[in-house]
Amino acid sequence: MEQRKAKIKVKGPRINRLRRKLLVASAFAVLLFGALIVNLYYVSIVNGKRYAQMAQRQWDSTMSLRAERGKILDRNSNTLAESYTTYQVCVNPQAITEDADRERIANILSTLLDVNYDTIISKMTKVNPRDGKFYQQVKIKDQVDSAIIQQLATFQENRAISYYADVKRNYPEGNLFGQLLGFTNIDGDGQSGTELSFNSYLSGTDGKQYNETDRDGNPIIGGESNYEAPIAGNTVYLTVDTGIQGFLESALEEAATVNLAKFAYGVVMDPNTSEILAIGSYPTVDPNNPPRSDAATLLELSRQRMVTETYEPGSVFKVITLSAALDSGAVNDGTTFNCKGSLSVLGQKIKCWKTAGHGSETLAKAVQNSCNPAFMSMALKMGTDTFYKYIYAFGFNDTTHSRLGGETKGTVTHRKYIRDTDLARIGFGQSISCTGLQMANAVCAAINGGTLHQPYYVDKIVTPEGEEVTADGKGNLLHNGETQVLEENIISESTSALVRRYLTGVVDGGSGKNAAIPGYSVGGKTGTSQKYDEEGNVSSTLLVASFVGFAPASDPQYLCMIIVDEPQVPVVYGSTVAAPYVQQVLSKVLAYYSVPMDRSENAVTVPDVRGLTVDQAVEALKKAGLDTTYMETEHAAAVQRQSPAPGTQVVKGSNVILYTAWTTFQAEDTEIEMVKVPKLEGKNRMDAMDALRKAGLVMDYDRANSSGTVIFIQYPEGTELPAGTAVRVEFSGPTAD
Repeated sequence: MEQRKAKIKVKGPRINRLRRKLLVASAFAVLLFGALIVNLYYVSIVNGKRYAQMAQRQWDSTMSLRAERGKILDRNSNTLAESYTTYQVCVNPQAITEDADRERIANILSTLLDVNYDTIISKMTKVNPRDGKFYQQVKIKDQVDSAIIQQLATFQENRAISYYADVKRNYPEGNLFGQLLGFTNIDGDGQSGTELSFNSYLSGTDGKQYNETDRDGNPIIGGESNYEAPIAGNTVYLTVDTGIQGFLESALEEAATVNLAKFAYGVVMDPNTSEILAIGSYPTVDPNNPPRSDAATLLELSRQRMVTETYEPGSVFKVITLSAALDSGAVNDGTTFNCKGSLSVLGQKIKCWKTAGHGSETLAKAVQNSCNPAFMSMALKMGTDTFYKYIYAFGFNDTTHSRLGGETKGTVTHRKYIRDTDLARIGFGQSISCTGLQMANAVCAAINGGTLHQPYYVDKIVTPEGEEVTADGKGNLLHNGETQVLEENIISESTSALVRRYLTGVVDGGSGKNAAIPGYSVGGKTGTSQKYDEEGNVSSTLLVASFVGFAPASDPQYLCMIIVDEPQVPVVYGSTVAAPYVQQVLSKVLAYYSVPMDRSENAVTVPDVRGLTVDQAVEALKKAGLDTTYMETEHAAAVQRQSPAPGTQVVKGSNVILYTAWTTFQAEDTEIEMVKVPKLEGKNRMDAMDALRKAGLVMDYDRANSSGTVIFIQYPEGTELPAGTAVRVEFSGPTAD
């Protein structure tokens, strides 16, 4: 018995050790299970959404399908802006496992896409800080042409390289309509001009392509898929005409070049509706290649200066003073004035531009002479309240509501602060500011019977299904292609007829005779005003010259206004700096639309007097029946430039402005660069333009007839001309298929 008890005592400690092991194992199991529960909680609850998204990305593929941006067309359905398909090329770094493959693919992409090899390698090997792995996909290049994609496809790197359809914007007319059309960013959203103002209508809606995929990214047969088709943007039809825009922009370029001006800008309108047929500014911008790297230059070139720049209109504003004075009864056909060269108002002597005075003059003669004291007298006789009623009715101190980007409204001092000296100056266009479009639109009202319209440049907006859009997303009506009246009966029909008659006299026998067009009655008004310098003082050298003209004056159908900002020539008048270019535009517009002539006059062709001395040029022009304007001190100098250009048809007795090397403000020791006319015959428009540009010359051509190849050049090949000279070129027209 004692021996058995001893054996039992020996087994006791072993059982206790086993129990302890079981307890430890159980505790460890409980801890392990607890950790598993906690981890499961974090995986499924805390991070569940993120892991589900990661898994979803491995299980499916969603591709964005870019919507095609709508077209912009002119009034004749010529394409001004369109989109075409390009591609975005991406690399999938996680699908590439070998360094050798990575280097080979980087070499392929670098060669075909013209992207730096090191840049590609850097993108392919960049590590995601979240998980320490390569990114699933990185973009290499946007807007790659389909031809390049076809070459990439031959390498069969489908897992390593992906490409997605994208859309690129194209402007077939180049820098024509540069400011009006604007441009888009790389994502296809409008950044300026019409592209920005009507971005919501042009954009369209992107679509989607969804597929379930296997681990290699290939669609699973029978797997879930979904396709949402992209919806193309609307087409925007503008009221502008490509041909007329060409006439205007050519004239603006010539006006700025000949007069060494900072800017030249203008508009062509239907004065009866304020429909805009052309609008632009020089220098301009090519929306196909805007200078994005230079923000300041891009902003400067993109300005539609007819609505963004304000200025003192000067004598052009006399059209408004005349209209108001006639309509209010302050003056009539029998009114006379006596200009002594100045007028004293509240003890302040305000000068006429002709300091010697115009003497006794009728109302018609005062308008022809653009006599400042006469217009001061009209303003003072009307008084502030009456004159201001007309000023506001003609649309000043408000925008024109044209929807052109960046439009401002100028400044009209409140009537309670106006003294007689201020009122007198407003009468001849000082102490008041406006935009060019405001001024042009007010003149439209003065000559169309007294109705102020809202200028517009959009004819209609059409959906891809062909339906016209009549309201925006907020329910506001879109008055597409319809003139909107802002103010009616500003002046009477009879007053408007008198205004037309007086302004016709300005062109027939006054300061606007350089705007005369053979076979047509033309009305218009010149304007010259001073600018302010950086200190806010009136500058004697910084000037703005302008001219507004309309034709036929008996029944106005077209109005053109051109403003030349800071011309750097000694003779700065609206009659010499701006009027010839309005004449150039209107004469081409009348012929372009086959408007019947309303006069019979002898037309004169302007001879080419460049290279002659001023004395010789004056004699040659006199024989042709033309007058001249030039600096008296330059009679022995050689003529470098002339306006109107050689070959222009003008009315007998018209003025030709002569410019010599002495009128360019060049330093005495500066040589005039002479360049040679390159070979142009047989070239198309773009090649001819490039050849002339490389030679340092400018191409002058009819934009309405610029297809085919060059058949006429103004100067023979090899002719030496001053750099910057415009060379007239004509084309053969369409060729048979």
